[in-house]
Amino acid sequence: MKRIPAGIKLSVSFICFSALLIALLLAFSGFARQVKEKALSDPLSASPTVTVVLDAGHGGEDGGAVGQNGALEKDLNLTLTNLIADALRKKGVSVALTRTEDILLYDRNVDYQGRKKLLDLAARLKVARNTENAVFVSIHMNSFPQTQYRGLQVYYSKNHPASATLAEKIQTTVRKGLQPENTRKTKAASGNIYLLDRITSPAVLVECGFLSNAEECVLLSDPAYQKQMAAIIADAIADYIAAHP
Repeated sequence: MKRIPAGIKLSVSFICFSALLIALLLAFSGFARQVKEKALSDPLSASPTVTVVLDAGHGGEDGGAVGQNGALEKDLNLTLTNLIADALRKKGVSVALTRTEDILLYDRNVDYQGRKKLLDLAARLKVARNTENAVFVSIHMNSFPQTQYRGLQVYYSKNHPASATLAEKIQTTVRKGLQPENTRKTKAASGNIYLLDRITSPAVLVECGFLSNAEECVLLSDPAYQKQMAAIIADAIADYIAAHP
């Protein structure tokens, strides 16, 4: 039997090793691409430490605005906030809620007389500050003496540059997906908006529409419309998180 020269054996071994190495590199490249695509499509994968703090405005003794149909802002805020929370969780986004029931968040064990609203706001602020890498979104309904006004509008905190970006994302996404006639612009919050004035993480307040407008009040009270709006706001928040890990 003829013996194969050592040089040929080494060449064959080198070729086999090279082919194996190339196959492994190609496999790893495909795996890396899949991981990247998953991260881009999954906000939580892109930024696993971000938690969205959803704040349903008012509650308990503080009903907020009263709609043309008698609807109370506090109830609509909580309903919409819960729907947004559900939509975000389905996307894999971590969510915390400042309130989950019809109450103000003041401490019943202290002297709260005349201070209920201030203590309530302080409690909401504490949730935002104690949540690591928080993105704060407060849900409200608007009202105005002149009943022709309508449309969602987002206010943003001046304490973090990303707040304006998040506000614009929500405003634009709602305009495209639900309110094409809405020409409102986002606004920097003034110092009289307690939470946005004090929160240092990205923070916005969403006025979802005008309860003083009879037509919009009916929409904001409609479960189907609420689900639409919640889904669109959740999409905007998730897109923001994915783009700003």
